[in-house]
Amino acid sequence: MAVVSVSMPDELLERLDQFADEHGYTGRSEVVREASRNLLGEFEDTRLEDRDLMGIVTVLFDYETTSVEEQMMHLRHEHEDLVASNFHSHVGDHFCMELFVLEGELEDISTFVGKIRATKDALTVDYSVIPVDDFDPFAQGN
Repeated sequence: MAVVSVSMPDELLERLDQFADEHGYTGRSEVVREASRNLLGEFEDTRLEDRDLMGIVTVLFDYETTSVEEQMMHLRHEHEDLVASNFHSHVGDHFCMELFVLEGELEDISTFVGKIRATKDALTVDYSVIPVDDFDPFAQGN
């Protein structure tokens, strides 16, 4: 197995170690391997390929970190064909939330989410993707 060096803030490393201890992992490497598998597998759902999808992406960041908001604006413009709607809100005393509603295909949504996740100083990035090409709100069990 290859050995990889990864840089991360001390606080994140402490959280990683604590998570490993609390959940019975043998160490941080095992946690990082599992997280990597999960991240890489997120957009490999073949049931979503070549379908019209709607994605919801929320990003939380500290408002004093002005570069995040500026980066969100650039991504919104760069992907204007994908971003159907965008909402900005203040949360608590020090945070902002960006919500993006996306309409497109899996590859485009995956690229957008990847760019958001790569944004320095974004605190959290959450998303969901649902197919809308055969959406039937009256279907039983869906």
